[in-house]
Amino acid sequence: MRLSLGRYMQRRESIMLFGGAAATWPLAVHAEQPSRRPTVGFLSSNSQAAAKSWTTAFVQRLHDLGWIEDQTVQIDYRWEDGQVERTSEFIDELVRLKVDVIVTHGLSNIVAAIKTTSASPIIFPLATDPVASGFVASLARPGGNVTGLSIQSRDLAGKRLELLREVLPTLHRLALMGDPAADLEMREVQALATSANFDLTAVNIHKPEEIAPAIEKLKGRVDALYVCATPFINTNRFDVNSAALAAGLLTVHGFREAVDSGALMSYGPNFPDLFRRAADFVDKIFRGAKPGDIPVEQPTKFDLVINLKTARALNLAVSPTILARADEVIE
Repeated sequence: MRLSLGRYMQRRESIMLFGGAAATWPLAVHAEQPSRRPTVGFLSSNSQAAAKSWTTAFVQRLHDLGWIEDQTVQIDYRWEDGQVERTSEFIDELVRLKVDVIVTHGLSNIVAAIKTTSASPIIFPLATDPVASGFVASLARPGGNVTGLSIQSRDLAGKRLELLREVLPTLHRLALMGDPAADLEMREVQALATSANFDLTAVNIHKPEEIAPAIEKLKGRVDALYVCATPFINTNRFDVNSAALAAGLLTVHGFREAVDSGALMSYGPNFPDLFRRAADFVDKIFRGAKPGDIPVEQPTKFDLVINLKTARALNLAVSPTILARADEVIE
């Protein structure tokens, strides 16, 4: 069949129009796709429940800065539940996902992140001594791809020992409990206890099932228990405090969540506030700042929290002077 010249030209134009439109479809579809949301890789050494108040503060501050979870920012969470053997697995996974910034805490997590990537920005909401640990070159000029907040826990150890002696003036026999992540704090407490003439018993814990038997052995041998602040302890704080209460030992911790779990008292930086401030670091990274140029910051909010219910269970009278200084008293 032969086509007239007019019909042939119409058909040719239709084919060209169709083909041209088809050729532009991929470009149009690509243009219509939303741009990739900035992504935070959030790795906690704790369980999701144990870290709830911290993550809530972090997400709320991001929201205040204009980063709304699942809308303008994506957060990929990983929870270790105290299982440090999974640290490398989680860090590798976040790096493979090409998150824009990694937020993590706990000695093993920070070390693993630094060893795994020198390109991805790493923010630690809290670190015991980031300079001594080798995380940063200095607080003012971190250098590299790491920055965050230092909790100065070693500087606070002396204050916790003072509080113990204020609550129990006759205190002489003291136990110190920690896990491998508490090495710096344990050495500081041991040095301070020696200078204060405490009869010190150090207890090293590696597994949750070791907690109750270790504390039971302290019964009648010591009067108080200083508990180091680590992710492992935070995850297992209920076991620590219930065992200490059963053994008749008053306890001091470095974070207020422990007091909610039955500890006598805690003194240290306000952890939710540190995670809230970590969101400011993330915001700066998203807006183009380099982590090595962002100075490491110090805590500005410290809390003394006392549990009077625990004090009564121990038949311990807490002086009105100490109660008046407390930021929070749990009845």
